[in-house]
Amino acid sequence: MIVLGLTGSIGMGKSTTAEMFRKSGVPVFDADATVHALYKGAAVPLIEAAFPGTTSHGTVDRQLLSRIVLASPAQMQRLEALIHPLIAVERQRFLDHCRALNVPLVVLDIPLLFETGAQGQVDYVVVVSAPHEIQRQRVLSRPNMDEARFLSIMSKQMPDVQKRQRADFIIETGKGLDEAERQVHHLLNHVSGLNGDA
Repeated sequence: MIVLGLTGSIGMGKSTTAEMFRKSGVPVFDADATVHALYKGAAVPLIEAAFPGTTSHGTVDRQLLSRIVLASPAQMQRLEALIHPLIAVERQRFLDHCRALNVPLVVLDIPLLFETGAQGQVDYVVVVSAPHEIQRQRVLSRPNMDEARFLSIMSKQMPDVQKRQRADFIIETGKGLDEAERQVHHLLNHVSGLNGDA
């Protein structure tokens, strides 16, 4: 089974690209969606213990927690130390399930693939990228987002230029959905001729 690691900085179009893989029949593990589920389940008591007052009615208050951890690298590390092992368990469960079904190709959608060292767990890395101004426009159009928060998030992510240098494949999303989808199909056709032992 070939494992593709899909990553990209905020606003690059990674989630949209992941959906293109899904539409092509490729199972996708979504790290962000896994975090959302954990914030309503297994992670709640751990986060409440580490960050008192950030949960209520069995759910993590994401905005409150975000304000705390984005303001402090030490607090961010503390949160990651709680969450990353839980994500790893779910990711392994996904991979084991796909292997049992003899699925030939899967995608691990991991925003912080390089930052967390997860590139060693995939066969090929796919980086989703777009020009900076397009990225900025996309991010600032989101609810509850401003320039300061955007810059804070960016400071915690590996620069796009470095991700591109480390990528096996790059999907450019700055030229529209049709072009990005063409690139995804081209990538899948290419990878289908490769084995998973790279």
